[in-house]
Amino acid sequence: MKKFLAKLKSALPENRKTRIVLGVLVALGIIGAVVLGNFTNNFVAGMSILNLPGVPVLSTNAPAAGQTPGAEETPAAATMQPILETQEAWDGKSRVNVLIMGLDSRDLGETAPRTDSMILFTMDPVNLTAGMISIPRDLWVKIHGADYGKINTAYSIGEAYKLPGGGPALAAKTVEDLLGVPIQYYAQLDFEAFIKFVDHIDGVKINVPERIQLDVVGTKLSMWLDPGVVTLPGQWALAYVRARGTPGGDFDRAQRQQQVILAIRDRVLDFNMMPKLIAKSGEIYADLSAGIRTNLTPDEVIKLGLKVLDIPRESIKQAVIDGKYVNFGRSPDGLEILRPIPDKIRELRDEIFYGVEASGSTAGRDVQSLLQDEQARVSILNSSSSAGLAEKTGDYLKGQGLNIVEQANSGYQVYTRVTLYGSKPYTLRYLVDFLKITSPGNIIYAYDPNASVDIVVELGDDWAAANSLP
Repeated sequence: MKKFLAKLKSALPENRKTRIVLGVLVALGIIGAVVLGNFTNNFVAGMSILNLPGVPVLSTNAPAAGQTPGAEETPAAATMQPILETQEAWDGKSRVNVLIMGLDSRDLGETAPRTDSMILFTMDPVNLTAGMISIPRDLWVKIHGADYGKINTAYSIGEAYKLPGGGPALAAKTVEDLLGVPIQYYAQLDFEAFIKFVDHIDGVKINVPERIQLDVVGTKLSMWLDPGVVTLPGQWALAYVRARGTPGGDFDRAQRQQQVILAIRDRVLDFNMMPKLIAKSGEIYADLSAGIRTNLTPDEVIKLGLKVLDIPRESIKQAVIDGKYVNFGRSPDGLEILRPIPDKIRELRDEIFYGVEASGSTAGRDVQSLLQDEQARVSILNSSSSAGLAEKTGDYLKGQGLNIVEQANSGYQVYTRVTLYGSKPYTLRYLVDFLKITSPGNIIYAYDPNASVDIVVELGDDWAAANSLP
């Protein structure tokens, strides 16, 4: 694979037009939102489809927790505040997270459609790793600024109340709250755009793991696929990613979606495909432009795509929030829902994003270097009846390389507790192990990008009795 990519990139180092095509195809192909443009030297300036005005925002007067949003609560534009944080242009070195959403083609005529699929894509351009987490649509979560509901309704609420940034921004913020990681970008495509793009790349080649029935939406077309390798054109590829008639239901469907996304990536990276795609770029753009919505700028799309070329296929991790991470239940109004198990979902996130296994494995890197890289801001609070415990513990942890920014006293409690406000998995794991915290209830996830610290440790009497620090 590395030899192939080296050959591919060496074949077009001076050809700006080809490199732009390749960058856009790879970036949007791997995340399932695919769009091409008029690939001339004026390509970047001319891609109006990617230049959505403004920053996505949500009203500070949005419905409070426990309150069902109603038409009379539609926020006024003057009261709105950012929902996705304003960020500097991607520097090409920082981790980047993109929420990918698909809308059911049957809902496109609706004013406020729901998402049919959600995948969080992450890429670490320094360590050359990437990952995808599929989020089931029936996951019962707190919708940002509103009441609890199925996560697929976040998009609908954002569209219904015409919030700047609309459905994509509110869905992104809701997923951000769920997983505790910042989401810089979103990309949303409808299924008609998906069908047309797959046809433009002459179908996708996939290895079907089990016999499955495919039904084309809006037609009477139906067929059974037997296990084995097959190339599917657009409408059948869509039927494949939408099918639920396997034992795992929506969980299996999420795995098929990721399978097809990577198959698209592989197809786009096929060197023999490039001349055809370049030649047809104007036609493809005309077919797809109405089906794409994203806050990625053209420059960011290109940089993402070219960086993805450097990531080996085996370094792209895949995961689905399935039955291992949820409990099955019913909502107050009787809907079948999936109740998340927060600790297990966070462990899955850490594994996909950072390579942190539940056992605390760090893929061969020493703990000190990992802690040094994270530079988590840690507050140590003494909540025990033992005087000076925060200073004693904080000074020891400083000696271990941790960035202790506060040592103070706090309200009394028996058991030591750790609260995580930022995405600092290695430091969190180190502190949990060091403090011997075994109860999941004493590890609190409260993601807040505006917090002044990343982790707060409240030392209880259990630590005062157990520790043997010098």
